[in-house]
Amino acid sequence: MGSSSSSMDHIPDAQQLMQETGFSAAHLLRLHERFEVLDKDQRGELRPHDFGAVPELALNPIRDRIIGAFFSPGQETVNFASFVRTLAHFRPSDTNRTRDGAQPDPANSSTRKLKFAFRLYDQDRDGKISRAELLEVLREMLGMQVTEEQETEEQVTEEQLQSIAERAIQEADLDLDDAISFDEFRKSLEKVNIDHKMSIRFLK
Repeated sequence: MGSSSSSMDHIPDAQQLMQETGFSAAHLLRLHERFEVLDKDQRGELRPHDFGAVPELALNPIRDRIIGAFFSPGQETVNFASFVRTLAHFRPSDTNRTRDGAQPDPANSSTRKLKFAFRLYDQDRDGKISRAELLEVLREMLGMQVTEEQETEEQVTEEQLQSIAERAIQEADLDLDDAISFDEFRKSLEKVNIDHKMSIRFLK
């Protein structure tokens, strides 16, 4: 216990971070180790290219979007606290956790997870997922799955992608404005296990 607390001394605002994110002291220490490994220049902050060393992201087709989610618009670096707060979205939801109604939802709540996922699509931050934004994500996802060696008649065509995007918009767009709002996005994913979909094994 003593060695754990002494190790926590070099983590700024450790207690506040644990309370805010739900990570345990052991988790926070492990994340700090991962952060220091990524922070090769020992600056105490990460830049987008530093995330290239994360094997869990290397094969993710939308890794650039996930990495971008760690950074606010115009922000070029992220410190440890921001790093941990973003990763908290990928923690399993605390289904038995009770909270004061005055407190905001924790980052790992289903609502916050969905908002985080929504922002990965809504790149222009206008509160809607447009057809173009949906198509862009589909292209990125398929671009990683189809290598040059796999370019056969089985490859998904642009026309098929357009059809997939069209169907997704039609199914989710309840107010018929040709885009998907957050509420429509949330409703369309009601039966999806968001905890399972949003997981990054940073703690391994």
